Amino acid sequence: MLPMKKRAPTVAATPELPPEVRPGQSVELLKQLHILTRDGKLNQDSRRKLKQVYHLFQFIEKLLLELPASDTGPTLADHGAGKSYLGFIIYDLFFKALGRGTIYGIETRSELVASSQALAQKLGFARMQFLNLSVAESAQSDALPAQIDVVTGLHACDTATDDAIAFGLQKKAKFMVLVPCCQAELARALNQNKALNLQRTPLAELWRHPLHTREVGSQLTNVLRCLYLESQGYAVTVTELVGWEHSMKNELILAKYTGQKKRAAGERLLALLKEFGVEGLMAERYPLVALPLDA
Repeated sequence: MLPMKKRAPTVAATPELPPEVRPGQSVELLKQLHILTRDGKLNQDSRRKLKQVYHLFQFIEKLLLELPASDTGPTLADHGAGKSYLGFIIYDLFFKALGRGTIYGIETRSELVASSQALAQKLGFARMQFLNLSVAESAQSDALPAQIDVVTGLHACDTATDDAIAFGLQKKAKFMVLVPCCQAELARALNQNKALNLQRTPLAELWRHPLHTREVGSQLTNVLRCLYLESQGYAVTVTELVGWEHSMKNELILAKYTGQKKRAAGERLLALLKEFGVEGLMAERYPLVALPLDA
C-alpha cells in the first residue's frame, strides 16, 4: 500500500477589508466603533458614516499640515464629540504617526465620555482627552490649553455651533471646521415678530409659512456665522461635505485665521439682523461686532 500523502496544514485566510477602509487605518478601532462588523464587513449605514468622516478628515489633514512645527505638536478640540468617531480617526491616521499633539473630545453625555476614555486607553491613544463639558463650559475650563490650533464641530446641534465659534475665537484657533445641525434659535426669533415683519417688509414672505421659517432660519443662521467669522479675521469657505444622498446636514464651513478683520462683514451682519427683525440676537451671538445697530 502506498503511503498516504500528508496534507498541508490549513491556514485561515485573512479577511479582505472593504475598499472604503483607508490604508493604515486600525481595524481594531473600526470594530470598536462598530463601523466594521466582527468579520470586517461594512453595512450600508456604516459605509455612509465612514465616507462622511473620511471626507471631513481629508479637509482637516490639509489644515494640520499647514500648522507650523512645534515640540508639543498640534492641538485639536472636537466639540459635540458624541462617540468620537472623528477624533479617533484623526488620531489614528495623523496624530499617532506624528508622535505628538493632543485631541480634546468635548461631550455633555457622561456615558459617551467614559466609553471614549476606555477605548483610548485600550488602543494606547495616550494623547486623547475626553471632557464631560458643554461647548460653552469648555471655554472656561482649565483642562484645556489657552490656545487651540483646530476647532471642529461635526453636527453640533443648534447653538452649540455658535458656542464652538465663540470657543475658537477665545482660543485664537488657526482653523475652524464646522458642520452645523438643527439651527432652531433664529427660526424661533423670526416667529416672534412675524406679523409685524409682514407689515414692514415683503421679505417676510420668505418665512411666513412654518416650513419656510425653519429653512430660512437655517440658511440665515449659517450666513450670519460666516459674516461673524470674517469680521473677526477669518477667511471663510462654504462647501458640501458629502453628497445629499448621505446626509441632509451637509454644509461644511471652513475658517482660516488671517488676522484681516473685515469691517464690511460686520456691517452686513448687522444689516441682516435689522432686515429680518432679529436684532435681539446681537449681544449674545455676535458680541465682538462692535458697531452701532443704526450704523
